[in-house]
Parts: sequence; C-alpha cells; structure tokens
Amino acid sequence: MSEDPSARLPLQELRVLDLGQIYNGSYASFLLAHAGADVVKVEPPEGEPLRARGGDRIPLAFAMLNSNKRGVVLDLKTAAGRELLLRLAGEADVMLENFAPGALDRLGIDVEALMARHPRLICASGSGYGLSGPDRDNLAMDLTVQAIGGVMSINGEDDGPPLKTGLAICDFLGAVHLYAGIVTAVAERAVTGRGRRVEVAMQEALYPALASNLTSMHNQGGQPVRRGNRHPTGASAPYNVYPCADGHVALLSVKEVHWTALLDVIGRGDLKDDARFATQHLRAANEADIDALLLPWFARRSRAEIAAALKAARVPAAPVRNLPEVTADAHMHARGMLHDVAHPVLGPVTLPGSPLRFHGAARPEIRFDPVLGEHTGEVLGDWLELDGDAVRALGDAGAFGPAG
Repeated sequence: MSEDPSARLPLQELRVLDLGQIYNGSYASFLLAHAGADVVKVEPPEGEPLRARGGDRIPLAFAMLNSNKRGVVLDLKTAAGRELLLRLAGEADVMLENFAPGALDRLGIDVEALMARHPRLICASGSGYGLSGPDRDNLAMDLTVQAIGGVMSINGEDDGPPLKTGLAICDFLGAVHLYAGIVTAVAERAVTGRGRRVEVAMQEALYPALASNLTSMHNQGGQPVRRGNRHPTGASAPYNVYPCADGHVALLSVKEVHWTALLDVIGRGDLKDDARFATQHLRAANEADIDALLLPWFARRSRAEIAAALKAARVPAAPVRNLPEVTADAHMHARGMLHDVAHPVLGPVTLPGSPLRFHGAARPEIRFDPVLGEHTGEVLGDWLELDGDAVRALGDAGAFGPAG
C-alpha cells in the first residue's frame, strides 16, 4: 500500500544549511525544521552567541528555537572550514543566515558566486535594515529596530516615556517573513528549477503591523498620542484592561451585539437606549464614561468570574495571565503546541512545537537542541559521504576549530 501523501510533512525532502543565530535566523529555521526539513545548524567552535547567554549551561530560549535540528561545528575563519561550508551548500536546497550585511563577504564567502555555482540553491538573509540602502550597516538589535521603526513612539501611556514591547517583536516578525520568503522561493523553484536570493529586513517586516497606528496618524495629521491599553485609533470603546479583585481582565467591544450583551452581563440594560452610547463612534467619544461605568463592576469580581460571565455572553474578553499560567495553558498542551519535557541540560521545562499545522501529517516529536557540534560527523557522512578518516583529516586541518 502506497503512503498517504498527506501524512508526510511538506518539507521533509528539503535540506537547509542554517547559519542562523540568536532569534531571527534561528526561528525561521525552527519553522522549517518542524515542517519536516533536514535543518543543519552551523556554529563556530565557541558556539553561536545565544548559547553564551545561559552562563555555564544554555538559556531556555536556545532550547526553544533549536529543537529538531542537527548541529555541526565549522570554523569559517579557516580555509578548510570555508571550503567545507561551500561543499555542504552544494548539497543543500537552502542556505539561511542572519549575520550583519557583508559578514559572509568578509569571511571570503561570495554568495553570488556560490549561487552561480549551484543555481538551485536558495540563499536567505535576515537583517535589521536589508542588504542595500543607506542604513544597511547600522547595528540592528530588536530594541534598536523597535526604536527606529516607530514601535516605542506609540507604546505606553500618553503621559509616560516611549516603551519597548515586552517581547522581541522585530526578531520574530522578521523570522516569520523570512520563512515565508524561503517557502515562496521553494515553490517557485519547483516551476523554474532555479533558486534565488531572498532577504527580509526586520524594519520592513515591522511596518505593516503599525497599520492601526498609521491610520491614527493619518486621521490626526501627525504623530498620534500613546493610548496605553486603549484602542490605538480611538475608534472603539470599551477597549481597555480593567483591574479586578485578583488581577486584570482585557475587554473590547467592536460590534453592537458585544455592547448590548455586555450591558446585560453587568446589569445595565437600561443604558441600551442611552444616546451617549448609541453607536460605536459615540461610545469611542465617551470612552471615559464607559470606563467609569465598568470599573466598579470589575473591581468586585475575580478574573475567573468575569471571564466566565463574558465568555458565556460572547463578549470578547480574557484574563491577563502571567507567564507561569501561560506555560501551563491546558488548551495549548491539548493541541500539542506545548510539551513538558525533561531536557538533558535544563531539566524539566516546557518547549513549544511549531504554530504551523499540516492536517493529515503527524506533528513531529520534539528532538532536543543539538549539543555543540553533536552531529558534525553524521551530517558529513549523510550529505557528503565522508567516512571517519576523512572527517578526522578535516579536523586536523582546522575545519572544526583548533585541533586537540
């Protein structure tokens, strides 16, 4: 009986040479790995920079972003290491990196020449500002891209300072777009037989996510005020986070049915005909009155009580949960997104799978992040058919770092 085509993971024939580091490149290759690709993570002899953030172990972030990959060590500062990378690239479908623009050139690796030599190769680059343009060489970290990309100017309260988001939004938005670009190029290659260069700048990936705030700028004719937890354009109310007896609850109303149901929940059906709240536009104009109406009701009740009542009435709301609560989320565990595992270095931890779902195919089991250089010999055997003697000779030549 032939195998059901839908039961296979969609990228399981794809070979990816992963030079990604920290979050941006590593998450793009994580998505490829969990879609079935054979992702080989290439690290320098000292390991990629994220490893060092864990002190004498590794940080949880490294384990989260590098599961289901194989790991090799190459010293690209040596001729033997560079030549081995080029040989591996010749067997790969995709080579991915998120070094600073020009870093590979400085190592003596000419990407355009590599692609000319291997025309089916897809070379993918993630960076802060792109491979061209006047700001190409600006140093880019998530915080600096948030600053220059406008995020901090619209985050926080109107009487407070600019604030960064609490998550590494630029790194991960860039990574998701980079994954999309790679998969798009793979689809194109199935038609044309040729690879291409793919790049994503974090700053550019971030810009469309400012849609509500840019709308507010357009409406106001200039920089909008920061709105805290209220709707960024001031077009919707209630839209806020309200303190309750044991924490906070987020609540929004964007349809008439939400508003009328909310009034029923809080026992104020008499306000359904109040002229101040007759339309969404009028409610937005009177958001302070709505907040004053809701605050006492929230203050007397618990998160669980409020969330249950609003859920039953089909009003959009959710308790504000802390990270231990999120990590224990029964829904994501039931769906196989989160996995409680005994990590060989970190001990008991929760690791994520991929958010991408391929119906019909079994979700891949979590394979732990590779120990530094763990699969070097194995990958060289699989991809280049090198035996143990050849691998040892490469080690003696410095391909994997200082010998001994």
